[in-house]
Amino acid sequence: MTETSNIQAIDYADQNSIASKRFLEKYRFQIPFVLLFTAMIQILFWITRFETGELAIHLINSMAIAAFSNVIGMLAFRKFRLYPGARRIAFVLPSFVVGWAIAMIAIIVLRIEYSVSVLLAGATCGLVLALAMNVVNRRVDERPLLLIPSPKVNALINELPGLTFKMCSHPSEIELYHLAIVADLRVDLPSDWEQAIARAALCGTPIYHVKQFSESLTGKVQVEHLSENSFGMLAPNPSYSFVKDAFDRAFALVFLLIAWPLLLLVCGLIRLESPGPAIFRQSRVGFKGQPFTILKLRTMRHRPPSKCIEDDITKDGDSRITNLGKVLRASRIDEMPQLINVLRGEMSLIGPRPETIHLSEWYTNTLDFYPYRHIVRPGITGWAQVQQGHVTSSKEVLEKLQYDFFYIKNFSFWLDLAIVIRTIKVIAFRLGAR
Repeated sequence: MTETSNIQAIDYADQNSIASKRFLEKYRFQIPFVLLFTAMIQILFWITRFETGELAIHLINSMAIAAFSNVIGMLAFRKFRLYPGARRIAFVLPSFVVGWAIAMIAIIVLRIEYSVSVLLAGATCGLVLALAMNVVNRRVDERPLLLIPSPKVNALINELPGLTFKMCSHPSEIELYHLAIVADLRVDLPSDWEQAIARAALCGTPIYHVKQFSESLTGKVQVEHLSENSFGMLAPNPSYSFVKDAFDRAFALVFLLIAWPLLLLVCGLIRLESPGPAIFRQSRVGFKGQPFTILKLRTMRHRPPSKCIEDDITKDGDSRITNLGKVLRASRIDEMPQLINVLRGEMSLIGPRPETIHLSEWYTNTLDFYPYRHIVRPGITGWAQVQQGHVTSSKEVLEKLQYDFFYIKNFSFWLDLAIVIRTIKVIAFRLGAR
């Protein structure tokens, strides 16, 4: 943790300067700026190609497509920035791919006439400006925070050792430094503190409740003391659940139709390497706490089922894993048969990983709120997997549950898309597999 000792040396005293910096990071400035600047560049490109006979309708269509795609890209990145690990520059390009993919589909289906050069100019300009805007936003994220003393705020300091902050010792410092404020808004603060915070809010100073602030940086929801309101916030969106389930099943069907030769080949290699079935079947606890049989490619030496909880936990460098199994686990190919579970409606592409019945019973007896993770379908990949990786201890299991609750609380298309992007990174760099 870093407490800024020379906080007065930072140029935050000038309120006009602060207001201008905050305005530059607002999307009501960034989006119009990107649209206007991109339009100017596109018009210049069109003028240079006017002699080729391109019609004005090509310019208009290309400008409209670029405007739509760039706005969708910036809004998508704004959504990604809500989640830890998705604020990096690597998420800018995937954000814009979303908007431009929609645009390309519209061009093909509707047969829209366009100018290639103008369209490329719009895409390049929008992406470059978005990268520049990301630099501005990152500087905003790196600004020190003003912490209002309380037990939970003190715990936050221990939880986030890299946090740059100034601990506020007197209410007058709130108006002196003009920094974003983090406070426990559910405790009774002295009236002079509350008045100072209220005045800061009226001046446009960002004020964060310590619990939500912690969740936004850690990607975890504390589950030791969940209130009734927390359970209400954790209820997943039923409309998105329905759409997601339909998409998951359609994707699983198409992928299995394409990948079945690879699946058969790997099954044959597994049988050749070690005796036993190629497909590993195991009872897991799934949606709404209902048991189901999960399917995986076998990556360990075959042995009779065990009732020992320790056997349900795969340890780092587990001797039971075969040589081929190491490759399958690192590449996540061993998860492929779970698409059949998805097709049956037992699993989702993305969600909390399902646990064995023995482990689930043990977690339920140990962690009171554990069963609530079954309110959504278990997934092939999930938030805990891309954030935490493989777990081997009870402490890591509790942390995994906190990640699962964060996923349920923020259950949305954008979080799922962020998980997909992070999963690709995990597979590419072979992270998390043991």
